Amino acid sequence: MRKILIINDDGINADGIVRLAKAATEFGEVWVVAPDSQRSAMSHSVTLRHSVEAWKVDFPVPEVHAYACDGQPADCVRIGALNIVPGKPDHVFSGINYGYNTATDLQYSATAGAAFEAAFQRIHTIAFSEDACENHEVTDRYLKEIMSELINKPLAINQIWNVNFPGCGLAECKGILRDRTVSTDSFYMDHYLETKVSEGRISYMVEGIRNYNALAGTDLKAVLDHYVSIGIATNIS
Repeated sequence: MRKILIINDDGINADGIVRLAKAATEFGEVWVVAPDSQRSAMSHSVTLRHSVEAWKVDFPVPEVHAYACDGQPADCVRIGALNIVPGKPDHVFSGINYGYNTATDLQYSATAGAAFEAAFQRIHTIAFSEDACENHEVTDRYLKEIMSELINKPLAINQIWNVNFPGCGLAECKGILRDRTVSTDSFYMDHYLETKVSEGRISYMVEGIRNYNALAGTDLKAVLDHYVSIGIATNIS
């Protein structure tokens, strides 16, 4: 039986990882190693200067082996693949992230960063993300179908499958677009709000404005147009 390691950046208690693990049980033996709390936007950060801890936890999906970790998402992949899962996993599923991982946001994403770490470990990897909303109709409709489609589709070194589900209702979803490229557009147009906190010190808080324009053929354009986006992302750093 194939072994599937599931990780995320939203934390062990996030709804998305529970839904992903439940779907994955139809495809193999499932192991979860996830951060003990929110770790979004940590990119591919790993812990080098001190140890990380992992411990077995109760998980709401029967027969899933689940561990929480106080490290970063990429740490979860490393200790999961190298130490926790017996004999190394055959696949890594990352997500389901609360919020799209498309366009330039991919470089900040710890969902993607952890997926790329799995790719570096020569493990076949799929990253799953959805719009930051509570409507999961499209994800629930297509999740297992896409798992089945991609789980045996090969990838080159340092590549991952990157899947994004739109947050529209199922009736509004136009289907699946494959072979989407990573958009070079910004998903958010960022600026910083300034607040003077003391003499000589200013606090800066990022504020992003959603960008609703993207080039044709890209992941961002697909989800903006209410399609599920499937594409390959490559880490060349």
